Amino acid sequence: MPVLFDEIARLPMPGDNVAIVTQPLDAGTNIQVDQDEIVLSHGLLEGHRFALRRIPQGEFLLSWDLPFGVATRDIEPGEYVCNTGILDALSLRNLPFDLPEAPNFQDRIVPFDVSEKNFVPGEQVAPTETPRTFSGYDRGKRGIGTRNTIVLLGTSSRTGSFVKLLEKRFADRIDAHPNLDGIVAVAHTEGGESDKPNNYEYVLRTLSGFCVHPNVGAVIAVDYGTESITNDDLKAYLAQNDYPISDVPHAYFRIEGNLNNNLDDAARVVEGWIDSVSATPRTDQPVSALKIALQCGGSDAFSGVSGNPLASWVAREVIRNGGAANLAETDELIGAEAYVLQNAKDLETARKFVAKVEAYKELAAWHGTSAEGNPSGGNKYRGLYNIVLKSIGAAMKRHPDVRLDAVIDYGEPMVEPGYYFMDSPGNDLESIAGQVASGCNVIFFVTGNGSITNFPFVPTLKIITTTGRYELLSGEMDVNAGAYLDGQSMDEVGATFYDQTLGVASGERSKGELAKHAQVSLWRNWRQTDTTNLATIESSLPPTGSPLAIADPGGPIAQSFSGWTTPEGEASSDAVGLILPTSLCSGQIAQKCAEQLNAFRVGVPDTLSRYTALVHTEGCGVAGEETERIYTRSMLNYLTHPSVRFAFIMEHGCEKTHNDFIRHHLDEYGIDRGRFGWASIQLDGGIDNVLDRAREWFADKVASAAPSKRQPRPLSDLRIGIASEGAVSGEVVTVIGALVNRLCSHGGTVIVPATDGLWQDPVYVNTTVGEFDGRATLPHGGRPETQGLHAVENPTSHWVETLTGLAAAGTDMILALPGDHPLQGHPLVPTLQVTDATLSSRFADDIDVDVEANGLDLLVARVAETASGSYTPRTVGLGNTDFQFTRGLLGVSM
Repeated sequence: MPVLFDEIARLPMPGDNVAIVTQPLDAGTNIQVDQDEIVLSHGLLEGHRFALRRIPQGEFLLSWDLPFGVATRDIEPGEYVCNTGILDALSLRNLPFDLPEAPNFQDRIVPFDVSEKNFVPGEQVAPTETPRTFSGYDRGKRGIGTRNTIVLLGTSSRTGSFVKLLEKRFADRIDAHPNLDGIVAVAHTEGGESDKPNNYEYVLRTLSGFCVHPNVGAVIAVDYGTESITNDDLKAYLAQNDYPISDVPHAYFRIEGNLNNNLDDAARVVEGWIDSVSATPRTDQPVSALKIALQCGGSDAFSGVSGNPLASWVAREVIRNGGAANLAETDELIGAEAYVLQNAKDLETARKFVAKVEAYKELAAWHGTSAEGNPSGGNKYRGLYNIVLKSIGAAMKRHPDVRLDAVIDYGEPMVEPGYYFMDSPGNDLESIAGQVASGCNVIFFVTGNGSITNFPFVPTLKIITTTGRYELLSGEMDVNAGAYLDGQSMDEVGATFYDQTLGVASGERSKGELAKHAQVSLWRNWRQTDTTNLATIESSLPPTGSPLAIADPGGPIAQSFSGWTTPEGEASSDAVGLILPTSLCSGQIAQKCAEQLNAFRVGVPDTLSRYTALVHTEGCGVAGEETERIYTRSMLNYLTHPSVRFAFIMEHGCEKTHNDFIRHHLDEYGIDRGRFGWASIQLDGGIDNVLDRAREWFADKVASAAPSKRQPRPLSDLRIGIASEGAVSGEVVTVIGALVNRLCSHGGTVIVPATDGLWQDPVYVNTTVGEFDGRATLPHGGRPETQGLHAVENPTSHWVETLTGLAAAGTDMILALPGDHPLQGHPLVPTLQVTDATLSSRFADDIDVDVEANGLDLLVARVAETASGSYTPRTVGLGNTDFQFTRGLLGVSM
C-alpha cells in the first residue's frame, strides 16, 4: 500500500519540483502523489529531498519556488536528489542504508542584480489596531530592558578569566534580590593580541553596545591597560560615538597588583551597586519597545518551513506594534537575495544589502575560501545540501508582509522601529553578540537540530522545528514549531508564541536561563585584508620535523621528578579525566560535567588527579581549510595527551566537527576510537542525559583501570613548553637559555613558538642553537616524534591561543615569561610564571619563580615539584586559566 504524500513529506511552495521527507524512509517506499505513485530510489534521512516530477538535465531544482541547483542528468520521480557535498558529508556518518554512487545535481547560484529599472519600493505591514504591552525596565534614552543585570565585562580576552572568577563570588547573592536577574560575566576571545587587530572597531562597537544595553543595570569593564584593546579605547569610543554611558552606573577597573586583591577591590565596586540596581522596578511598557534578534543555528530542512516562519510571524506582530526586528548572518543569505529584497524600503537599502553580501564574499576570498561553503556537517546531515538551500530557509525569518527598512553594520545601534538587516558572520554566537550590541532585548533562536545557545543578559527563546526533536529535547527547547507541521495553523502557533514572548520579556524565565548556562563570542579577528599574502602563505615550507641542534651542550640536570606512566609506557606528570567538547555550543556543558565529576571525586585521587574541560569557541561552522587542519590536529593530540588518562568527547550535534568527524579522523590516524567516551547533547536527549552518560562512563573506566602510581623519573623525560609575552629581562632569558640547553643536551624536549621573541634575543640563541633561521620544526598543535629543542609554528599573537598550541604538543608543563603582568595559565597543562624581581615585586602572589633572586636552581626545583604534583602553579590555584584554538592566518568567521 502506498503512503500518502502529506503523511511523509512537505512541499514548501506549490511550484517546487523536489519534496522534503518528514521522517526517515526506506528505499522502495511507494508514495501516493495526487493520482500518481512514486517509488523512492534510495533510503532517505528526515529532511532530505526526492524528485517529485521528472527534472531534465540542465533544469533547475526548486525549493520555495527558488533555484538551488541544476540537474547534471535527467532525474526521475522518486530519485534521491544529491550533490557532491551531501555525499561527502554523509560518507562520514554511520548510515543504515547505501548512498547513491554519484550526485545528480550540482550547486548553482543564480546571479542577482539590483537595478533601478526592475526595483519596486515595498510597503511596511500596517500598524495594529490593538497594541499590547509587557512589563519591563525603563532605562530612559537607552530603551526598555527585559532583564535587570549587572555585567562584569572583560574588555579583552586577557581579563576573561578574571571576570569569570568575579562572577563566582556573587553566585549565591542573586536569590536574595529577586528583582536582580543576574550578576554575569561577559568574557570573550578578542583583543588579546599584541598588535591592533583588524576587528578593532567591531570589538569596540560591540562592547559599547553591551555597556549601554537596556538590560544592563550597571557594568564594570576590566583590563590590564597593556592589551591591544583597553578600557581607554572603550571609554574613548563610547564618547566619540555618543553612547549614553553616563546614564549607566559604570566603572573602568584596571588590574594592578595581585589577582586576589584585585578581585576583592572589584567585588566591592559591584557590591556597591546591588541594592540600587535591584530596586529598579518593572513597569508596563508598549511592545514598541521590543527589539527582536532573529537568529538560527543548527538549522535543518524544516527551519524554513516551520521554525523561521514562526519567528517571522511574531516579529511581524512586534513591528505592527511599532517595535523592531533584526535579521543577520550575511553569508547565510547568499542565494536568497531575491527573496530578502522582494519587499525593501528603497533602492538605496536594497543596494546596501547586496553590497554587504558581496563584501562578505570578498572577505572570505582574502583568506582563500568561499563564503558559499558555509553549511556545516550538521546542516547537511539534516537536509541542507548547500548554501542556497540554507539561505532560502534562513531568509524566511522575514515575513512576506514585512519590509526591509534598513541595513546596518555589525553592532550598530537600531534607532528607529522597523525591520533591519545587520551585517554579521553566520557563526551563531558571533552574530548574536552584534545583535545584542545593536539593542536587541529578546532573542529568537530557531534550530532544527536542537542548539542550546543562550546569551548572558538577554533572554533566548529557542524554537525547534519538529515535534520529534522537541520531545527529545523538551528540557532545553522553549517552543515547538513542529506543531505547524503536525496540522495547526501558523496563526494558531504564532499567537501562542507571541503570548510566550511577552511573558518572557516580562520576566518569565526561558529554558536556557533556568539551565544557567550561556555563551558569548564576538566577531573574531581576521588576519588578511586583501589577497596580497595568500599565495605566500599557501606555499610556505612545511615544518622540518627534526629538532634543532644544541650548539654547545651543557651538563645534565641531576634533578628527578615523581611521574606517572601512561598505558603506552610514556612518562607523564599527570593523570587527568578530560571532557573535550567538539564545539562552542557543548563547551559550557562539558565544563559543568567536569565540575560535577570533581565534586563527586570519581576515581580521585587513586586513579585520576582531577577532571578538566577544554572550553573553546570553534567547531560550529566553517572557517577555512587551514583552520580545520589546526583544529583537527590539536583535538587529536589533546585526546591522546600523555597527561590524559581517560577522555570523553562531547558533541553538540549539529556542528561541522561532530562526533563522527572526530571518529573519522581517529580512524585515519590509526587511533582506537573505542578508548574514548562519546555523547551528543542533541541525540542523547539533552543536558541531564549527557551528564549522566559521562558520569557512568568515567565510573566504569575507573573501576576497570589498572593500578597506577607515581615513580621516580629523570627531568629529561619531561616535555616543556616555553613562551614569552612582551619584553623579558636579561636575567630571565639567561636562566631559560641555560635550562633549555641542559635539558635538550641530555634527552629532554622543549618546545618554543617559532615567532617567540626569545629567538630574537642573542643571549638565548647563543646559549641554545647558535643561530636560528626562523623555520619551524613542528606544525601548530603538532607533537614531536623526536626529542630535543623544537620551534613550533604559531600563526597568532594571542596569548591563550599560543598556550593552546603548546599544550597540544604534549607538553607536561609550560613556562610563561611575562613582560608586563601575569598571564593566564592552561586548564590541562600546569603553567609556571617565571620572571624577575621587578615584576615579582608588583605581583608577588601570582608569580611562581623569581629567577633574579634564585636563579636556575629554584627554577629546576619548581619544575620538578610541579611535575611531581607537590606544587600547584599560581594560575591553577587562582583559577586564572583559559583555552582557545587559533584560526591561523587564513581563518575567517562563517
